[in-house]
Amino acid sequence: MKRSLYLAIAAIALVAAPRVSQAQLGMLKPFQLGIAGGAAKPMSDLSQSNDLGYNGTVAMAINLPILPVGLRVDGAYNEFGQKAGGPKLHVISATGNVVWRLPSIGVSPYLIGGAGLYIPTVEATGIASASENHFGWNAGAGVSLPLTVFKAFVEARYNRISANGGSMEYVPLTFGIMF
Repeated sequence: MKRSLYLAIAAIALVAAPRVSQAQLGMLKPFQLGIAGGAAKPMSDLSQSNDLGYNGTVAMAINLPILPVGLRVDGAYNEFGQKAGGPKLHVISATGNVVWRLPSIGVSPYLIGGAGLYIPTVEATGIASASENHFGWNAGAGVSLPLTVFKAFVEARYNRISANGGSMEYVPLTFGIMF
């Protein structure tokens, strides 16, 4: 009796498992474009002269359906609010990132990280604006929310820019959609 029950459970599991895998793979498009926006929080020394700002991002993702790893190229614009007498700062970036999708069904958590070109521009009253090219990196986490036509996502990423012996750090919290 027990043996036949175990065989029945094993047979159901063998039939159901490929269907779940196919459903998960069917929801994952190999190529996606996306847009995102949200708040950008200055960290460390940057928070001394700048307040909370905003972020806008465009993304292109390449998903590898068999592996839980994908690639994503992001172009982002971050602008920070000024504190009294502080300079206006905005940062344009282009980064290449690796996305590691954690196993789940439905809401899908992921880790993201990469590096690229960051172009901070400082504008202060009475002084000409100055911008420079710098190397930077980012690391963070997010949650992908599958909807019928597109996927929505929420993510936070720590960004660090190496600049002239120092660094700039900020964390954008963004909400976006991938098509």
